[in-house]
Amino acid sequence: MLGVLYAALGAFTFALNNVTMRRGVVTGSVLQGMALTVPIGGLSFLVMTIAFGELGQLVVFPTAALSWLAGQGIVHFVIGRYCNYKSNQLMGVNLTAPVVQLQVPFAMILAVATLHEKFTVLQGIGSVLMLGGSFIAQGKAGKANNKASAQLPAAAPTPTVPSRNEMAVSEPKPNPTFRPHVFSGYLFGQSAAMCYGSSPLMARQAFLNAPGASTAAAGCLAYAAATLFFSLILLKPGSWRDIRRMRGENLPWFLSSAVLVAISQAFVYASLAVAPLMVVTPILQLSLVFRLVLSQLINRDYEVMNAAVVIGAFTAVLGSILVALDTDELATLPGVPPSLADLLRYRLADH
Repeated sequence: MLGVLYAALGAFTFALNNVTMRRGVVTGSVLQGMALTVPIGGLSFLVMTIAFGELGQLVVFPTAALSWLAGQGIVHFVIGRYCNYKSNQLMGVNLTAPVVQLQVPFAMILAVATLHEKFTVLQGIGSVLMLGGSFIAQGKAGKANNKASAQLPAAAPTPTVPSRNEMAVSEPKPNPTFRPHVFSGYLFGQSAAMCYGSSPLMARQAFLNAPGASTAAAGCLAYAAATLFFSLILLKPGSWRDIRRMRGENLPWFLSSAVLVAISQAFVYASLAVAPLMVVTPILQLSLVFRLVLSQLINRDYEVMNAAVVIGAFTAVLGSILVALDTDELATLPGVPPSLADLLRYRLADH
């Protein structure tokens, strides 16, 4: 029961992290958010490593494990996170979430190809549902966006210089109508899914080279590599100027996201420590549902919300649960016909 509670809290805090970051990038930049979330995440894992008395574990990882952890940190915490935040900025959390959730079948495909794990009919059905859910959520938004774009005038009238009185009386007002950039947002979301899907595989390879190693110390090393890599990005001309231009109104949102992402990862580690992966993984997929509710409470004017988004999100949740289920355990449940159990357990890929 404790593992279920930790997993649910992990799903909730992860959803809240995405929603707060989305609010920050409405008027801020993705680079500004990354400048806070990456180093603060590393600091959080360092604190956890010290609190668990595992600081000495930082020097016991062999070279091969360190290489995998460094790659995992860069791919997940820098490249994947940037693509996720950019997709949120372009088309909102509601449309991005089902696309990023495709990390689950992508991770399964990589596990089959590299670790020779099984891929059953049940997991194939779940993958199709997840892919379909992402397209359902995007479909109506894309049509609405095209329609809105078509209504724009072909050529704007030549602006005139306003008088001093007009400037004093009239002030520009922000347009709360959000128009998602579906195509580019989808590309960034797919890139984030690929990064997030390959990340667990890289972490698993690291632990295969360092059996019994501390997970907190591993996370600390992965974040350290990510922070170093991100510092190289800051050498690009104009990066520091962009970060220094961060608005005061965006700072609380970015800081909240930085703290929440560390808390969510801690809850996930805690849930996996007391509950099997088969129980934890489906519950974590509830983050899609939490995101829909939280985005309506916090970012109502900056999100797309319609029946297609809701149907797509729940379809993706159902698909991710099917992918995460253990077909052997499912076949032993009472009431499952033997013929159906054999079909669901049939391996589409088994090397």
